Amino acid sequence: MAKKKKKNMDLKWEVARELGLLGKILESGWGSLSSRESGRIGGVLARKLQQRGERELPGGRRNNST
Repeated sequence: MAKKKKKNMDLKWEVARELGLLGKILESGWGSLSSRESGRIGGVLARKLQQRGERELPGGRRNNST
């Protein structure tokens, strides 16, 4: 389980970089993101996980959509 959590966190960092938010996160932390920015990261992350066939989202929630 810890490997999956680390893999998801790595993917979260990758998505933040792709969206151009990495600098802001490195400077001020995840808490400095607006809800819109956090939502963008979460949406892209969910799509990537779904494309990879992984059903569990970060935070232990389950993605029940198919």
